[in-house]
Amino acid sequence: MGLNPYRIEGPALISFSGGRTSGFMLKKILDAYEGKLPNNVYVVFANTGKEMPQTLDFVNDCANNWQVKIHWLELRIYEERPIYRTEEVTYETASRNGEPFAELIDRKKMLPNPVTRLCTAELKINVMKRFMKQKGFKEWTNVIGLRYDEPNRVAKQNNQNDKNDTPWDSVSPLYTDKVVVEEIADFWRNNNFDLNLPNHNGKTLAGNCDLCFLKGTKTLTAIIKEKPELADWWIEQENKIEKSAKEVLDREVSTATFRKNMKFIDLVDLSKLEARQQELFDDDSRSCFCHD
Repeated sequence: MGLNPYRIEGPALISFSGGRTSGFMLKKILDAYEGKLPNNVYVVFANTGKEMPQTLDFVNDCANNWQVKIHWLELRIYEERPIYRTEEVTYETASRNGEPFAELIDRKKMLPNPVTRLCTAELKINVMKRFMKQKGFKEWTNVIGLRYDEPNRVAKQNNQNDKNDTPWDSVSPLYTDKVVVEEIADFWRNNNFDLNLPNHNGKTLAGNCDLCFLKGTKTLTAIIKEKPELADWWIEQENKIEKSAKEVLDREVSTATFRKNMKFIDLVDLSKLEARQQELFDDDSRSCFCHD
């Protein structure tokens, strides 16, 4: 009988995105330790402020139902050094209007995009890195919820491990255990609580940042059609950077968008088209560190 992949040797950080997959992984790890994690194994949720309210509720429900400490982390930016800091918040005090994300955009004076994913780096990865450094660890294991039906993402993660240029190595116990999306869906159907966001063939379209620019056009327009107010924040950020760039350069700027050649105001217009027309849109969602 092989070793239990869910018995994670510390020091370790369990990256909980707030989705069903990472929630399932957390439960399997807790079960492997009979409900109590070792003192040097931490469960962390990095909040950008743009997650759906249901995601925040779900993270809180996992903590309360399973009696596990989940560390809620957010980026804070200061004028004095160190400029970028990690602050621990709670379910009650967590940002809900994109504040950490907007502050990052203000500081960088640019928008993240599919090539330069500064949101992933600064709102997620570095926030967690500082948390573990502050705990006194120089090296640790990063536990992520990648499944057996995501081999490309696992291969990419393994290649990153091989580079040996981070203080952590990442492991994917769900992949090792050959867990696929159907098993996870079945678990939540039979659980006494669930993430209160629709499940579309194993994907939570509104999961992670509500209108993440890495989501496909079809997905984004579908979400905006149902909740048009969600686009307001993204439009505001694009307008802010466009205005700032014009003032500095005194000319039109084509790079003040999250997505190449398409502003969020354009997505709002597309969301008003008939469903049969929206079916023609691409849905080439890209993977992100903010996994399910």
